[in-house]
Amino acid sequence: MTIAEIAAAARLVSIRLAAVKSDAKNNALVQISDALKQRSAEIIAANEKDLAVAKENNLAEPLLKRLAFGQDKIADVCAGIESLIKLDDPVGKTIAATELDKGLELYKVSCPIGVIGIVFESRPDALVQISTLCLKSGNAALLKGGSEAENTNNILARIISQATEDAGLPAGWLQLLHTRQDVAEMLAMSEYIDLIIPRGSNEFVRYIMNNTDIPVLGHADGICHIYIDGEADLDMAVKLAVDSKCQYVAVCNAAETMLVDEKLAQTFLPRVQTALEQKGVELRGCERSAAIIEVKPADEQDWASEYLDYILSVKVVAGLDEAIEHINRYGSGHTDAIVTENKEKAEKFMELVDSGNVFWNASTRFSDGYRYGLGAEVGISTNKIHARGPVGLEGLTIYKYKLLGAGQIVADYCGEDAKKFTHRKMK
Repeated sequence: MTIAEIAAAARLVSIRLAAVKSDAKNNALVQISDALKQRSAEIIAANEKDLAVAKENNLAEPLLKRLAFGQDKIADVCAGIESLIKLDDPVGKTIAATELDKGLELYKVSCPIGVIGIVFESRPDALVQISTLCLKSGNAALLKGGSEAENTNNILARIISQATEDAGLPAGWLQLLHTRQDVAEMLAMSEYIDLIIPRGSNEFVRYIMNNTDIPVLGHADGICHIYIDGEADLDMAVKLAVDSKCQYVAVCNAAETMLVDEKLAQTFLPRVQTALEQKGVELRGCERSAAIIEVKPADEQDWASEYLDYILSVKVVAGLDEAIEHINRYGSGHTDAIVTENKEKAEKFMELVDSGNVFWNASTRFSDGYRYGLGAEVGISTNKIHARGPVGLEGLTIYKYKLLGAGQIVADYCGEDAKKFTHRKMK
């Protein structure tokens, strides 16, 4: 099939999928989880092929870690599916209800977006998370994963598709694209595809945005900050800085820049340097931080870099206002955290930092759909449209208005003797 034929078929399937009831979708999710467990040996064998090629091509160690999909990752994605099953169906919920007049009632009801095209990085677990979220929210999905994970993605897509067909769902709701040319063709299918979600580099996301008329939802870089305020608990600050940077460096919610209030820089920086260097982190600092600890000089590019590696930029700032200014200038609107014992400062930080996720005394790594209880995520949105932050089930729905009448006509509500609308809120 051509990409146009695949997209057209997905459009037809999406209409049928939108009407599938919750029990049927949850049963399909159960069958997906069971099939993944039963066929784990096949999945691992395919993944080992991908890993062997990646190592031959000298793929960086953090990226190899993302690519690996062994028994533990299979267990993790199955646990995610089980959590997803327990969540309420996001489709068919009444968001608002208004009586326009007696016997004339308007309902705002959630519904699937339709057909979603998603281009994601070399993480096979992302394919499982994205496809199951699309299924639960009633959306058809066209997926393109990283070429490094081709063997793993192929078998996962086959298993998921077969499991849902066996469960009685319409065939063709999940389609896997394979080449860059496939993606380029998909971007021209605005008559069939309702939304594109790209996950990748800033350059790649900009390419997607500039080459399609389809709405695009997503984030480019994850340039996340942790600000250590002058009234921070130092033990907590060290712990949170290390976790934000090191718990998993190759992800978009890992901290890339640490800002430190000048009031405690002299005390804090040597302590946090020791803790970070024990984890193998290279520090790149401003002149003021370099006067306190040994760091590589940081330049303008460092403040705007998503390293996805054991590298952390460090800057000493005059206080909260300079920290907020720096984050809003160099950040990507993803996730930023403040460490402080001062509630007023924390509230000001969370109000003025223009990001989808703002934290007080918590690691940036909490910015995640699964940890938020959203049933994993298709990605993090830094856009200011219908969804922001981790995009889970609700972010994959839109709404329609349903008007229930009893023969009313607009003419009766016009002119001198016009009937009056009640506009009474029912919910």
